[in-house]
Amino acid sequence: MCGQSNCCSGVPRLIFACSGAADVGEIADRAARKMTQNGLGTMFCLAGIGGRVEGIMNKTQAVSEILAIDGCDLDCVKNCLENAGFNKFQHVRVTNLGMEKGKTPSTEKNIEKVVTNCTGMLS
Repeated sequence: MCGQSNCCSGVPRLIFACSGAADVGEIADRAARKMTQNGLGTMFCLAGIGGRVEGIMNKTQAVSEILAIDGCDLDCVKNCLENAGFNKFQHVRVTNLGMEKGKTPSTEKNIEKVVTNCTGMLS
């Protein structure tokens, strides 16, 4: 969520996630939200990156760490970040964790698998 408190709080890690229509997109989105709830970073607005929204771009440039969670091999999150000029970030693809697009339910077990993998990548 990109509420005023998140945009201005000085959080050193931002999390961008796929929120696509596929099941693996939902898993990526819910994993990012869970990581935010657990205090591991702040989920941030990928649409703002795509739209080059000044405040979102500035905040993203100022953070110490970015995590990108894609649902599938289309890598929409990774591509959005790179097309906006961001090249230093950790990247996770849900389908690389043994989940198959169109065949993987958005269960707590699958969400936790993504959270655990992402948490292990963070500094």
